[in-house]
Formats: sequence, structure tokens, C-alpha cells
Amino acid sequence: GAWEEGSSCRRGVADGTTHIFYGLHIIGRCKPFSSFQHNNTQHNTYAHNNTTTTIMNTTVATISASTTQKARAIGSVLLVREQSEGAGARVKRSIGSRGLQRIDPFLMLDEFAVQPPAGFPAHPHRGFETVTYMLDGAFTHEDNKGHKGTIGPGDLQWMTAGRGIVHSEMPATSGVNRGLQLWINLAAADKMVEPQYQELLSKDIPVATADGVQVRVIAGTSCGISAAVRTRTPTMYLDITMQKDAEFTQAIPAEYNGFAYVLTGRGIFGENNKEGQTSECLVLDSGDSITVKSTSSDVPLRFVLIAGKPIKEPIVQ
Repeated sequence: GAWEEGSSCRRGVADGTTHIFYGLHIIGRCKPFSSFQHNNTQHNTYAHNNTTTTIMNTTVATISASTTQKARAIGSVLLVREQSEGAGARVKRSIGSRGLQRIDPFLMLDEFAVQPPAGFPAHPHRGFETVTYMLDGAFTHEDNKGHKGTIGPGDLQWMTAGRGIVHSEMPATSGVNRGLQLWINLAAADKMVEPQYQELLSKDIPVATADGVQVRVIAGTSCGISAAVRTRTPTMYLDITMQKDAEFTQAIPAEYNGFAYVLTGRGIFGENNKEGQTSECLVLDSGDSITVKSTSSDVPLRFVLIAGKPIKEPIVQ
């Protein structure tokens, strides 16, 4: 790729190190990537075409208790505040903010709520993955190699920027378009792969429901079901909704770093019974499970639980 002057804060890679640059754009080229195997099923994923590929049918499973050895406590709680981003857009940035620079392998998490004409015009990415998960409304993605698509409520786009891509992300409805965008670092060995996409409609994301708890398995495994997404950096990403007084325990690999971000409601998190509420990010301590109890009375507790295997490579920020 080449370096081009620009005006935004972006992240890239050089010599196997992740860098965050101000005023630089990082440009590369893209092409389709090959199919892959998941749970003994062949899945095809495409880059730069106008087709959204159905990767896996929705699965509904019963939530079951997990056997654990050490329950995780909450190490810190960050109240997330709104800030400007893109062209007139506003985001709530938890990871990637001054209060919480990063949680290896995660570089950024934004909750965005955008109404036209605001949005995120053409900008570059390189050396990591962007995961866009829509909550309400719709967003249209278009890149410099001809790939274009729109995702709506509950839909997912998992983009591996790899060696470089330039794209725009703009609201597709006249109302407020709300979602989450997560940035996941790539190991040095993967930073220069060809850019690629995995796109899932809401109906294709596996779901487990029982006893006042619903778990949407975006990445990783929960309640005996696995997501269809292929993750280069081992990642667990769950969207969990809990009714009042419901309780849920999730196993998390002991070597993973993790956090919870609360979208609505309130609840008690972790071994040390920390309260978490709307727009708070709760960082998990070590252990191999997390237990959450909903204390919401007016709205359900809804949060994303995200964890991943740390890369432990240099990051310049």
C-alpha cells in the first residue's frame, strides 16, 4: 500500500507493529478470498461484490449452566461519554478513549447513533478488523474496489482490512441509525492479508433462549452453539438480553481478555458484584467465567460481552 495525506486519525501497520497515525491514510488493494470450513460445513465468503452471503442458518438452543473453576471479577468500570467522529457524527467510545486506551486485542469500541447528513465518508483502514453490528436503522458500506452493501437491525459485517482498504459508512434511513463498531487487532503474520468480508443477516446469527435470557452468538461459542464467523484473532462476541432477576453464567477461556458494554438497563456483574448500567464499560479480571444478574425493572438488561486472545505485540499509540 501507499501513504496518502488525510485528516483523520487512523490505524495501520508497518514492520509487524500496529501504529495509530494522525493525518495519514493507508491504501491497499482487495480481492475475493477463499471459502472455509466451519463445523464440517463449507462456507463461502466474498469480497467486493454486491452479494450478501448466507453463512449459517439461525440456531435456537437451550441455555445450560457451565462448569467453571474461577469466576471473574470486574476490574474497572468506565462511564462512556459522547464525542465527535466522522462528518458530524456522534459516538460513545469506550475502548480507544483516554480512560481506556485498549484491551489487547481490542483497539476500539464505538456505539454510534447517526442521522443524515452525518456519517463516515471515505476513510482507510489497514492491519486490523472492523466489526459493525447494527442495533437500529441501517448503514450502507461502499469501498474503493466496488463492494457495496447495506446492513439493517441485527445484521453483521466483519471486515478484515488486512493490507488496506478505503471505504465509507453512511446512514441508510432518515431516522437515527444505531449500532456498534469494534476494532480487533491482527497479529503481525496476518496484517498484510488480502482484505475480505463476512456478512451475516440477523436471521443467520445463532440464538439461545431460556429462563429470561437471550444470547445472540456473533462470534465464538455460548450455550453449546457456535457462530459462523471465522475469526483470525480468537474472539468471543455475544449480544445478551436479560429480563429482571434473570441470571446467566458464561464460560470464557482463561487466557482471554474481556469486557462488557451495557446498552440498556442495569445489572450485577462478576464475582465482586459490580453494578453496571447503560453506557458503562466493565473490564473483566482474570478467570474462566463471568456471572451476571439483571436488576432492571423498567427495561431489560442488554449488553455485549466481548473477549479475545491477546496478541502481545507492540502497539504505537
